[in-house]
Amino acid sequence: MAAKFELFTDKAGQTRFHLVAANGEVICASQGYASKAGAVKGINSVKTNAATAEIVDNTGN
Repeated sequence: MAAKFELFTDKAGQTRFHLVAANGEVICASQGYASKAGAVKGINSVKTNAATAEIVDNTGN
């Protein structure tokens, strides 16, 4: 199974998404969106921007 985005409605009625790894582990959780369309735009933004995102190490190590 490949990674997938799962859309769902939270208790407050907002739409959210999880990015779920092939092993079933949630590796990213979104903010709440007022609409499903907004959440889909969020997914598309992650798809577009994550591949080239800089890694910023704030761990102090």
